[in-house]
Amino acid sequence: MTQAPMAALTYHGGRIDAAKALFPNAPAPWLDLSTGINPVAWTPPEGLAVDAAPLPDRSALARLEALAAAHFGVAAERVAAVPGSEMALRLLPMLGVLQPIVAVRPSYGTHGAVASTRVDQSALDDWVGQAGSLLAANPNNPDGVHRSLEQLVRLAAAQERAGGWLILDEAFADAMPGRGFDGGEQVVLLRSFGKFFGLAGVRLGFVIAPPEILTRLRALLGDWPVSAQAIVWGSAAYADSAWIAATRIALRERAAAMDEVLARHGLTARGACPLFRMVETLDAAAIFQRLATAGILVRPFADAPERLRFGVPAATADLERLDRALRHG
Repeated sequence: MTQAPMAALTYHGGRIDAAKALFPNAPAPWLDLSTGINPVAWTPPEGLAVDAAPLPDRSALARLEALAAAHFGVAAERVAAVPGSEMALRLLPMLGVLQPIVAVRPSYGTHGAVASTRVDQSALDDWVGQAGSLLAANPNNPDGVHRSLEQLVRLAAAQERAGGWLILDEAFADAMPGRGFDGGEQVVLLRSFGKFFGLAGVRLGFVIAPPEILTRLRALLGDWPVSAQAIVWGSAAYADSAWIAATRIALRERAAAMDEVLARHGLTARGACPLFRMVETLDAAAIFQRLATAGILVRPFADAPERLRFGVPAATADLERLDRALRHG
């Protein structure tokens, strides 16, 4: 494998096309464990129609934002829909949050792309605040570190005392138990629809922020920020409390089963988020190659070659396939 093609697999997950090109003799179908997207997607009920002919209805958009706000536990006037939380990340410099943006590492590649500087995750343990904006993820990706509500309140207060902002990427927060962070006057929260509901292709996310931030955001995105499908499916999904509760339980059970498989092969799973697990091993490159040869794609990291991130599979057969590939390497 040359360095250039491998870069496609280390930039973000989901690149089965690149994996097929690099490993043309791997057995099909490929098992994609390179993302943290729920492999058991929410399914729209029979008869739920999407009329894509007219422009999306503004009142339907407002209803979606209200349903999402109720799910997040925040006021509806603090929520704005966006075409994916990554879009919101890339718009941060234009939304009026204070500069410079300091991003925590390790974390999403997009965090580094919008930030001026970075600090290590351990720096948050005794963070005293800094002018500008602190950008962090909770739970974090790829290591799955999850900070308590009390820790988040402390970070927000430290930033406010320093005259700065806290920007919290909660893309995986729906999978976590307990009450979420409801923000503050110098806090911006980003939420993802696609990861927990398993519908990343719908391209839907939300910004939770003070009104002046949302005013700038709405001006940038225009009158129709998300599609008719995103509005209809998102509204129905956030109202489906039974599916949400059952899925949170199922995710924890599947993650525990995944941990057992990894442990059988001497791999210690790290992270609190039940949608993915990270392992650190000196054999990471060899394991990645072994799994890819078997048609299983996990996530490698160019800046941390000892790390691999494993998405949690849905089916028992997929977990058994991973077990066999690790055993017969």
